[in-house]
Amino acid sequence: MSNRILSETIPVAPLKILIMPHLMELGKKVNHHLVHYRGDSQSRYMTNAFDVYGYREPTYLTNANLIRFGSGEGKAELMESIRGKDLFILGDILDSRSIYQLYGTNSYSSPDDNFQNLKRLIAAASISHPRRINLIMPFLYEGRRVIREKLESLDCATMLQELSNMGVENFITFEAHDARVQNAIPSRGFDNFTTSLQVIRELLKTEINLCPDKEHLMVISPDEGGMNRAMYYSNVLGVEMGAFYQRKNYFAEPNEDGEYPVESLAFLGSPSNQRAALVVDDLIASGTTLLQTARELKKRGFTNIYLVATFGIFNRGLQPFDEGFKEGLFDRLYTTNLTRLPEELKKRPYYSDVDVSKYIALIIDTLNHDTSINDILNPSLEIQELLKQCLRTVV
Repeated sequence: MSNRILSETIPVAPLKILIMPHLMELGKKVNHHLVHYRGDSQSRYMTNAFDVYGYREPTYLTNANLIRFGSGEGKAELMESIRGKDLFILGDILDSRSIYQLYGTNSYSSPDDNFQNLKRLIAAASISHPRRINLIMPFLYEGRRVIREKLESLDCATMLQELSNMGVENFITFEAHDARVQNAIPSRGFDNFTTSLQVIRELLKTEINLCPDKEHLMVISPDEGGMNRAMYYSNVLGVEMGAFYQRKNYFAEPNEDGEYPVESLAFLGSPSNQRAALVVDDLIASGTTLLQTARELKKRGFTNIYLVATFGIFNRGLQPFDEGFKEGLFDRLYTTNLTRLPEELKKRPYYSDVDVSKYIALIIDTLNHDTSINDILNPSLEIQELLKQCLRTVV
């Protein structure tokens, strides 16, 4: 969406952004882009939108303290009033590298701990009576468990309802495992964004010799659950799609990640014909699925293999990917900075970071103006422009 369109509307209220500590690096980038957007807009378009108090600020960040007591209990404290503000909270519940003291010993935060901290921030913010509370939760808490198959909890739906009751009006997430969970809060805003544009841009930037057409590239889904994502990539790129079907042993005990052992893999797709493979997934937990997929693709004659995941947890460390890279299973690994990543990952020669801070800034700016987000929800046209430029360069 252009600054021209935003300049013709008045913001809902002055903008403020509250960031959970472990996403501070991403949040500062988002704030930088917003300051640049609005400063550039004001210099070019002198309209009513820019007469609103607080529209152009040196920073939109507001500070809060998350305090832990020796017993493990905690509280959140805002450092300034946000009365009447349009508040955006940027929070990551996946981070497990934050440490707090519990009875004198170090304890690592879990997603449950991070979710409690998020609720504390929302509760502290609501006391100040902001105009609106918007939550950007890149990875939905318990978002992979949204369908009841037996006697089990539906924590993601419960979470959405709980935060909605606390005053959150709009939920913004990325690559939701199953966006139908939004039916738990039918009266609230729920927007699910894709990072495909940013991924493809970084892919074409780092792999300058890659020709992204159907003769040289194929999109692969590592399992049947990710086929919709792979179909979208294949459609916007104009290439063929393949997928692996996993036959699992459901009579065996699941591993620590709740996954059942895979007994065999069946490939659904055309022969490689010496093409490159773009393997797309939503999450790297242990990394077993992506590396197993890469190994099977190598057996089937695919040349270059690029692994893409929106979120990187790496709960078994980087050693499996280090060994896979040395073995020649893949050429490059891409993840976004939507969650806190291990610092050592950024030093790996096979890794490329997909920065989505500019995209988040655009989302915040658009929602603050209360205008349509249809154009940024579907980036197909921008992807097509990228491909045209790339193909002209390759040819």
